[in-house]
Amino acid sequence: MARKKHRFQSPPPADPIAAARDSSLVFRLNFGFFLRQLTIFLVMDLLLVAMATAGVFYYAENRCAGVAALVEERGVPTVEAIPWMEKGDYTITPLNRPPEGQPSSSFSWLPGAVAQETADGYRMWDLTSYYTIELYYGDQPYAITVDLSGIAGTGYWAGVVLLICQFLSLVTGLFRNKRSIRKVLRPIQDLAATAARLNSMTHMSKRELESLADKLDKIDATHLDSRIDLPATQKELRSLAQAINEMMDRVNQAYSAQMRFVSDASHELRTPIAVIQGYAALLDRWGKSDPEALQESIDAIRSEAQAMERLVEQLLFLARGDNDSQPVKRERVDLIALAGEVLREEEMIHPDRLLIPCWEGEPVRVYADPGLMKQLLRILMDNSLKYSPPEGRVYLRVSHNQGYARVTVQDEGMGIPPDGIPHIFERFYRTDQSRDRKTGGTGLGLSIAKWIVDRHGGWFEVVSRVDVGTRITFLIPLKEDKPGSASTEG
Repeated sequence: MARKKHRFQSPPPADPIAAARDSSLVFRLNFGFFLRQLTIFLVMDLLLVAMATAGVFYYAENRCAGVAALVEERGVPTVEAIPWMEKGDYTITPLNRPPEGQPSSSFSWLPGAVAQETADGYRMWDLTSYYTIELYYGDQPYAITVDLSGIAGTGYWAGVVLLICQFLSLVTGLFRNKRSIRKVLRPIQDLAATAARLNSMTHMSKRELESLADKLDKIDATHLDSRIDLPATQKELRSLAQAINEMMDRVNQAYSAQMRFVSDASHELRTPIAVIQGYAALLDRWGKSDPEALQESIDAIRSEAQAMERLVEQLLFLARGDNDSQPVKRERVDLIALAGEVLREEEMIHPDRLLIPCWEGEPVRVYADPGLMKQLLRILMDNSLKYSPPEGRVYLRVSHNQGYARVTVQDEGMGIPPDGIPHIFERFYRTDQSRDRKTGGTGLGLSIAKWIVDRHGGWFEVVSRVDVGTRITFLIPLKEDKPGSASTEG
C-alpha cells in the first residue's frame, strides 16, 4: 500500500455579513474605477491644454517672424494700409511710443529659427484673441498683431466636445462598470450563498439537499470562466472557485461520513439490543421456572452488554479524536519492551495460539503515548488472531530504519481482497469474509489504529493475499532523547 497521509481540516464557516455587503463592495469598486478614469481624463486634458498652448505660441511666433521679415524687406506700411491688413489674420501698426511688453529673453525656449526675426521684440498676448510683438524698424517702432480668435474658437469648441464626450463616458462607465462588477462577483455571491446555506443544513429536507447539490455541481471553475470576460480576473476567480469547491467536497464527504457513521453505529447497536430484548422476553415467558433458560439468557445478555460496552467505548474514542479532545501524553517509549508486554498478554489469553516475536535486543525508542501504542498493538494482534485459523502463526516484528520505527503484525489467515485493502481503515468496514459477528469485531479497531498512527506522525503499509495472510506495518518517526520532552496533547 502506498505511503499516504490524510489530513483533514474543517472549513471555516461562511460569513453572512460579507454576503450582505455586496452592494457596498460594488459601490467601492465602481467608485474606484470612476476615480481612476476621471484622473486619466484630467491628466489627458492638462496635457492637451499644455500642448495646445505651446502650439498657439509657436504658431503666433512663427507668423510674427514671417511678418517681421516682410517689414524688414518692404518697410512699415502706412496707416491707410491697416484696414486692408485687417482682412487677414494680422496687422502692422506704427507706434508713437517705445515698444512695451515681455522681453524676448522670456521666450528663449522657442526654436531659434522662429524667434530670430523677432529677437529684439516685446510681446503681449491674450491667447483667446490676439498675440502682439512690438519691434523697431530702424528708429520707427511698430507692432505686429496676429488674430487668434479663429484658433481660440476652434479650440474652445473642440474642448467642449471633448469634455462632453468624457462626461458621457464617465456616466455610462458608472453603469457599465457596475454591471461588469456584478457579473464578475456573481459566482462569488453564489459560492457565498451556498456556503451560508450549508450552515443551516441541519434542518434541510431531502429535496433541499438535492437542490443544494445541484447548485454545487454548477459552481465550478469552468462555469466561472464562461461568465467572466476579464482575463486579469479569471485566474483569481478560478483559484477561489477551486478552493471553495474543494471545501464543498470536504463538507460533502464529512457529511456523508457522518451520516454513514450514525447509520452503521445504529445498525451495530440494533443487533445486541434485539438479542437482549429477545432473551428478556424468553425470561419473561419461561426463564423464571427453567434454570437452563435462565442461565442461557443471563450469559447472552451479559455477552451482548459487554459487546455494546466495547462498541460505545470505541465510538467515544473516535468522537474524542474527531473533536481533538482525546489526550495524547507523549513520553519516551521502548517499542520492543511494549511489544513484549502485549505479546505476553495475548499468550495468556490465547495459550493455544503460536505467537512469534521477531526483534533484536537493541531498544527502539520513540516519543509516543504508551497507552495508545499499547492499544494500537492490541488492535493489530486481535485482528490477526480473529481472522486466522487456530493453527496459523502470528508474527510480531519491531525494527527501525532510516529514522522510523517499524512495527509489523503478520498472520497466515484468510487475507483481504485487493479491492478491500483501501477501505480497511474506514469505520465499520468489514470484508465479506469477516462480517460474521462470531468474531466479535465492530469494524472500528483499524479506524482507531489509524487515528493513533496519524496522531504520531506515521502511516500504514498493508500487504495481503487471499488465503495466504495479511501483513500490516505501521511506521512512526524516531526521535532523539531531549530533556523535558514529555508533552500532552488534547
